[in-house]
Amino acid sequence: MAYLEGRCQDVAKVDMTNYTLVFSDEFDQPDYSQPDSTKWSRCKRYNSGWNRWISNSKDVAYIKNGKLICKAIPNTAEKNDTAPMLTGAIETIGKFSFQYGRVDVRIRTSHKRGNFPAAWMKPEVKDPDRYGEIDIFESFGNLRAAQNAVHNHRTVELKKRDEENKFKTYLSLNKWHVYSAEWTPEKITFFIDYKKVADYYKSDDAKLLKEGQWTFDRPFFLILNQSVGDGKLRNMIPDLEETYETEFDWIRVYQKR
Repeated sequence: MAYLEGRCQDVAKVDMTNYTLVFSDEFDQPDYSQPDSTKWSRCKRYNSGWNRWISNSKDVAYIKNGKLICKAIPNTAEKNDTAPMLTGAIETIGKFSFQYGRVDVRIRTSHKRGNFPAAWMKPEVKDPDRYGEIDIFESFGNLRAAQNAVHNHRTVELKKRDEENKFKTYLSLNKWHVYSAEWTPEKITFFIDYKKVADYYKSDDAKLLKEGQWTFDRPFFLILNQSVGDGKLRNMIPDLEETYETEFDWIRVYQKR
């Protein structure tokens, strides 16, 4: 059974001796330019809560002051689009994916009710029998907490609630923080500002593995996005007249040599 160990244990410095940088973006392009198209594509709109209002508008994803700005804005310009808001999201699918390694991403967002930003990973090749998702960072409205999470076939498709797979850390989200996930064949470890907050382990129970407790032995791609809540929780009711914004200062991916 996977479980949480060592919440908020201090890790003074991450030993990167055996790691090499395999992907990075410092978002240092000219102001108001689009993210590097050799690395990123705009996410597509589907019916999930996070992507239901995604837009290709240049107003919701762009570079400014050496940072990626992702926004959710009232839809006042796209007259043929029935979405009440337009949201920005980018991904590396088809351009970069990796299996095992470490991701560090520096983020600042807000404490507004309805706010729903994230930095996360999904499998490069979709498999309906092996759902997988690694949330390096996400936050929920005005909760003032960062969440790291692991979602597998058991937790999503079979809706099993018997393992701890979501880990909250209370902090000021409107200040800069570095959120990290270190991924190996045996576990996924989460860090905030280089302090370990959680370990999620591959189970040694054959029954759990057969049900899809560990669906992470394959390449994953990166997603950075700003969305708004769907209103199912009170603090996730978005203000459709408000603007939401998350800044991504940089993102770096390392793998062991």
